[in-house]
Amino acid sequence: MKLPRDCSAGSLVKALACLGYSPTRQSGSHVRVTTTVGGEHHVTIPSHDPIRLGTLHAVLKDVADHHAITVDDLLQKLGI
Repeated sequence: MKLPRDCSAGSLVKALACLGYSPTRQSGSHVRVTTTVGGEHHVTIPSHDPIRLGTLHAVLKDVADHHAITVDDLLQKLGI
């Protein structure tokens, strides 16, 4: 599955909410989201519109690794 090229930080944070992630803090142009599902996990998302593809892939890979699924499965679950 191809990565979305127009994904903003706000839409990614909203999409990650279905996996239990919620914003815990913001420092400048970066938002940190945290989940306790499957153990505590933190991800930092740059507040850019759109997020660059390499950065988006790195964030999604980190989340997918934590939940022990593939990036493609994660994209389908998030619906982005």
